[in-house]
Amino acid sequence: MEWLTHPWPWYVAGPLIGLTVPLLLLIGNRRFGISSSLRHLCAALGSRQPFFQYNWRAESWNLAFVLGIVLGGFVAGVLWANPNPVQLNPQTAAALQQMGVSPDSGFLPKELFSWQAVWSLPGALFLLLGGFLIGFGARWAAGCTSGHSITGLAALQLPSLLATVGFFVGGLAAAHFILPWALGLLR
Repeated sequence: MEWLTHPWPWYVAGPLIGLTVPLLLLIGNRRFGISSSLRHLCAALGSRQPFFQYNWRAESWNLAFVLGIVLGGFVAGVLWANPNPVQLNPQTAAALQQMGVSPDSGFLPKELFSWQAVWSLPGALFLLLGGFLIGFGARWAAGCTSGHSITGLAALQLPSLLATVGFFVGGLAAAHFILPWALGLLR
């Protein structure tokens, strides 16, 4: 059981994620991706919008996959939670402390993921704006990070390579510029 409660090394987790793509293609000619599951859910709930009028049952495996992600996250994060503190690079921990984030508060720093932060005006605005940007970006890019960076790159698609480069550039910009600015507003 101990191997389940500790983070897996990249050389194990990475190939397992990578092998999911050919496995899905071989088993049922399915593409790996998460952002389309919201469309399938809306169609399953009976939306009358033309965008949701299609045979969602053919894609219902995706809804089961997302449910498995949620259940797996619950099992890993609650039932088999790693009791040890999160191990961070000392430089990262120092940078977080300079921004007012406690590096020993786990994967979800309380300065960002607490009810106090969420119910503040800046926190609520960040949630709304962030949710809109993620939804708009996934729709505009015709996929999310998992769809483009795992499936699209495995299929050698140039748009997926461009999207993945954009994800990394956006993540770097968010970590170095937007996060410090946002934390300043939440104080």
